Amino acid sequence: MKNSTILIATSKDAPLDRLAQKLETLRAIPARAVVLLVAQMPVFPYSAIGLPPFGPIDIPPEWQEEVANLRTSLNDRAQEVEALLQAHDISGEVATATCEPAMLADAIARRAMLCDMAIISEELREPEAIFRQAVYGVLFQSPAGLLLNDPKAAVLSAPKRVFVAWNTHLHSARAVHQALPLLRQADEVVIASFDPVMTELREGEEPGADVAKWLTHHGCTVTVQQYPSGGKDIAECILDRSKEVGADLIVMGAYGHSRMRETIFGGTTHSMIAQSDRAVFLGR
Repeated sequence: MKNSTILIATSKDAPLDRLAQKLETLRAIPARAVVLLVAQMPVFPYSAIGLPPFGPIDIPPEWQEEVANLRTSLNDRAQEVEALLQAHDISGEVATATCEPAMLADAIARRAMLCDMAIISEELREPEAIFRQAVYGVLFQSPAGLLLNDPKAAVLSAPKRVFVAWNTHLHSARAVHQALPLLRQADEVVIASFDPVMTELREGEEPGADVAKWLTHHGCTVTVQQYPSGGKDIAECILDRSKEVGADLIVMGAYGHSRMRETIFGGTTHSMIAQSDRAVFLGR
């Protein structure tokens, strides 16, 4: 991860000491930081607007004042974060995004477009609409991978054991490609297939052997495992097996099914994003 650029999306109200922990990890690599401070725009009072010819257009001054105060506080926090970057001697920049949840995906995607990886901090999990759009912006509108549930960003420096939830789908392969700098640093990479279909047209006669061979050429120490799910949800299996092998990080492809299907019916990606106990790297 040396000389990489890492996007850190966080709330404007997030404690600076938590951000400082991530910055200290980046300083040690060293890596460049792009800190995006996110704030939700106050709800616009549409019922208060007059529309010609029924009345003049009138934006309530209370709403305008609330927006102005929000932007002022956001700019003040941005200056504090810039000072924090200087204090930790980290190359980087600070940006702000004040928008409705539906617009956040575009805002974060623009910043992630030229970053090697994005981190969404724990403080952005609430409200849920903001968190969901931030995740969508990285995964669906940028080429960067997404790291969740690592308060100190510790896995960026030296992961000990990485657990790769593998199948032969494109989104899994992309996740491995995006996580390759992390996999190269790991002491061991565990390639895990769940309920693999061992045919030539599906997972191959030796599921995981092909990606293990490729990673070995990159200098990784690789172990291949095939696990039965036993009727359990795959997300639950991933969490259980990764904990069993003592993995620091889970790497997996995201949204093999559509966002709508995952949101309504649930799915492996939905469950892995919702959990906050295990660090997970998502690629798509």
